[in-house]
Amino acid sequence: MVKMTSPEGELDDEQIIDLYLAVHGHSPQTARNYRRAFLLFRGFVTNKQLAQVNWKDIEAFKMGLAKGYCSYSGQPLAPASISALIAPLKSLYKWGSDPNIGLFPQNPATAVKIPSVPVTSTKRYLTQEEVLILLKHLKKGKERNYLIVLALVMLGLRVSELVSVRWGNFQPDPLNTSVWLTVEKGKGGKQRGVKVPGRLWSMLDKYKKNLQEKGMAADADYVFPISPRQVERIIQAAANQCFPSKKPTPHWLRHTNATLALLSGATLQQVQSTLGHSHINTTQRYLHTVEQIEKAAPDYVEDCLMVHEE
Repeated sequence: MVKMTSPEGELDDEQIIDLYLAVHGHSPQTARNYRRAFLLFRGFVTNKQLAQVNWKDIEAFKMGLAKGYCSYSGQPLAPASISALIAPLKSLYKWGSDPNIGLFPQNPATAVKIPSVPVTSTKRYLTQEEVLILLKHLKKGKERNYLIVLALVMLGLRVSELVSVRWGNFQPDPLNTSVWLTVEKGKGGKQRGVKVPGRLWSMLDKYKKNLQEKGMAADADYVFPISPRQVERIIQAAANQCFPSKKPTPHWLRHTNATLALLSGATLQQVQSTLGHSHINTTQRYLHTVEQIEKAAPDYVEDCLMVHEE
């Protein structure tokens, strides 16, 4: 890929991307994913600067991802993967074409549509029984692994958020009646507070004290100093022992948190706050699942017919 230069006093493409990422304050993982998308796109439009791109270039790139000749793997990508690569471009051009920013003369991504992504959260969760079986199995092994899965289920964190938690992120409330976790950089760089259930905090506090005896667990230390991929392997290994037909991921446990919370009486607003959803519509997807579990239309028909049979 040829590095494009700009007239004196103007930013080149690398500087524009660096500025965009700095201004938006994405989480480290999101920033890496966005930078990867920008790199892939710039490799596709090698003869143009970002400011010279038109909507046809982006549409051609999107088509190339769908057919496989633009993807890193050389294989056709699924709608969700295409969306994850096009969304950063739409965000970059929307920001850079703002009259107050003025880095791009226009927004070539305005007419570009992100592929429709099927909602999978209605299927990708564990039942209450499956969660208990998984935790029981993990409790026989490393305490760390058990606490990782328990925290994911109870707190509804994204895996990137979990591995970024430091001991100093836990703080008591003003009355010292409960403990709250400050998620410093959630999706979109947003900060939120998540209440830590009493039992979970008791176990984490005990775990912390054991680490402190070894000279670890300072406030600046990570609670679980491992990578997201390692967390995935922990969950997959345990699931293979408990229910081989299912292949849960850390994000399944986030879906599980929302589903179990709503089934147990939590409000949509409470779940939205815990998960850090910007829009209530995202949280409402789980409500549909819960409504189907509790009582679906066929159940009402059965009730109606059974009354007359009796």
